[in-house]
Amino acid sequence: MSKIEKTTLENLRTDYQKHSLAEADVKKEPFEQFGIWFNEALSAEVMEPNAMTLATASKEGIPSARIVLLKGFDEKGFSFYTNYLSKKGKDLAKNPYASIVFFWPELQRQIRIDGKITKLSKEESEAYFYTRPFESRIGAISSPQSQVIPNRESLEVVYKNMDAKYQGKHVPKPAHWGGYILSPLSIEFWQGRPSRLHDRMKYVLMEKGKWKIERLAP
Repeated sequence: MSKIEKTTLENLRTDYQKHSLAEADVKKEPFEQFGIWFNEALSAEVMEPNAMTLATASKEGIPSARIVLLKGFDEKGFSFYTNYLSKKGKDLAKNPYASIVFFWPELQRQIRIDGKITKLSKEESEAYFYTRPFESRIGAISSPQSQVIPNRESLEVVYKNMDAKYQGKHVPKPAHWGGYILSPLSIEFWQGRPSRLHDRMKYVLMEKGKWKIERLAP
């Protein structure tokens, strides 16, 4: 096993100098601000700009995090799709509060979003499922996500069988697969700055759907 020297880790650092974020720069609505930053991430050719860390917690409060892909956003929230029987699905069934984080190092930016997650409708989930490539639909049927399996070969056998079964046919959406939407309670935009004096602008949801904008210390 290779060993990383402690001094090497201690000396890993980047001085952020690309952009700034002032009160006058941000939009009144966080979704508009997110759209601006997301489009800039696309223009900067960030690798998978829709990749986000989703952090859930069990009923007992034990956290768990993984990368998922954002598949839509509007003033209602941020949506993604997964297996309802997965670890995250089981967490959300017991504790619907979660966080998502985007990190775009090319722009030295991070976005943190906290809120409550609910399932999308069956119709919305089906509409997206049928836009997926055939191979991805077969994968959703074949994989018992988060469950223990004996080996890789057993998964590939199931996949090949499902592939053969549905070639040239309609692939139905599994009942255990679908979408979620996170309705935000707060959204923080983080812009890296020199000397670790980063800019942090946080939107907090108030009564009647209004948003309060606050600057946080780095």
